Amino acid sequence: MLYGVSIDGKSYRLELSCTNSRWSCHIEGREVELEVVLVRPDVLSLRVGNLAYEVKSERVANDLQLWVGDNRFVVEVRDPRSLRSRSRAADDHGPRKITAPMPGKVVRLLVHEGEDVEAGAGIAVVEAMKMQNEIKSPKKGTVQKLLVSEGAPVNAGDILAIVE
Repeated sequence: MLYGVSIDGKSYRLELSCTNSRWSCHIEGREVELEVVLVRPDVLSLRVGNLAYEVKSERVANDLQLWVGDNRFVVEVRDPRSLRSRSRAADDHGPRKITAPMPGKVVRLLVHEGEDVEAGAGIAVVEAMKMQNEIKSPKKGTVQKLLVSEGAPVNAGDILAIVE
C-alpha cells in the first residue's frame, strides 16, 4: 500500500507491505524492516532494527498526533485511493473554526486574539458534567477571533475561536 505522509509539515512517500506479521516499509525508497504489535487501541509497540519504541496516537480536533516517547508529532496520512484524504489536504489551509465538542460552560480562555499557537495548543477549557475539557487548536497559526468569553454557556458545535 502506498501512502503520502506529512510529519510536522514535511512530506514523505511511504510504502507498506506485510508478510507473516512482519512489516516491510519503504520510506522515500529506503527499506526499513519493522515489527509492529498493537498493545491496546491507539498504542503500538514498534521495533526498528535493535531499537524499540512505544507509539501513541490521539486525535486533537481534526489532527492526528503521534507521541514517540516524550516527542509529539502532528501527522497527516493521505491514501491516494481515498477521496476523503484529497479534500483533507485542502482543509489545512486558511482559517479553521474551533468548536465546542459538547454543551457546557467556558471556564477559562487560554489564549488572546492575535496570539500565535502551535497545533495541539490549548485554546479554551469547557466544563461539561463537572469535567473540564481542554479544547485544542487543530493547526499552527494565529488566533484571529475569540467568539466566547469566560463563564459563557456553549452548545455542542458552537464556534469558540478561529485560528488562521
